[in-house]
Amino acid sequence: MTEHSHGHSHGGGGHSPGVGAQQGRLALALTVTGLVFVAQLIGSWITGSLALLFDSAHVLTDAAGLAMALVAARLTARPASNKRTWGFARAEVLAATAQAAVLLAVGLVVLVQGIERLFAPTPIAAGEMAVFGVIGLVGNVISLLILAGGRSSNFNLRAAFLEVLNDALGSVAVIAAALIIGATGWLQADAVVAMGIGALILPRTVKLLIETLNVLLESTPAGLDLAAVREHILALDHVQAVHDLHASQIATGLPVLTAHVVLDEESFHDGHAPKMLDSLQQCVAKHFEISVEHSTFQFEPPAHTRHEAGAHS
Repeated sequence: MTEHSHGHSHGGGGHSPGVGAQQGRLALALTVTGLVFVAQLIGSWITGSLALLFDSAHVLTDAAGLAMALVAARLTARPASNKRTWGFARAEVLAATAQAAVLLAVGLVVLVQGIERLFAPTPIAAGEMAVFGVIGLVGNVISLLILAGGRSSNFNLRAAFLEVLNDALGSVAVIAAALIIGATGWLQADAVVAMGIGALILPRTVKLLIETLNVLLESTPAGLDLAAVREHILALDHVQAVHDLHASQIATGLPVLTAHVVLDEESFHDGHAPKMLDSLQQCVAKHFEISVEHSTFQFEPPAHTRHEAGAHS
């Protein structure tokens, strides 16, 4: 006998609060980042600065990441269908994973090229470099302010915020290196500062990448203790055992849980089974913040477990 939650639609828009606001933030940030890219590209051509050209590449990477984030936000808003029962809720996780992977690659390139430039520094027009670095920083700060209010909403916006933060740090590095080179003539300052930026951004990027990969691998959501879930279920009256207990996360703020629950034989004859469904769903909703519509329980009599050879705890 199977008991489960009442029917609910799983439209993508229902799982991502403020999707319209997310799209607006991302579109504005993408526009500003695109303008910064054009400005820094022109600056690198005028000054002949490889540092500015390298930072322009960072900005282009960030713009691509923001474009992915914007597309993902729009896909997430699309409703569910018979073919895609969760809609495109996973789009934000996929986009965040891609952005984190790109950021990781860029960070590693920064470290490698920084080491190379320590031994083979490139002449730089420090004054012009500082000017275009400031232009880039102003644009980055504007983008950060646009994204700051929604950066904790989901993986997608967190990744986008990190993209822009990475570039803002790059702009600071360009300015700092330009000032040091202008004051001392020490060309290696560019490489040292760039390596410092890479060291700052890599740990955050790795953390985000691990989190999104865990979602894609359907690992137990962070902070959810399945052993505690099992204990709460077993503590309810008429419950004899729990097996095939699974929990995963579809997208930000959307954990799901399923379990096979063995009830007393009498529960299937005296009307307790329907009441048990409400008790179980309210239990996991109250103690583990898994909404009623996203917890599913299959009720079984004690004799049924003999037919489930593959059942596991």
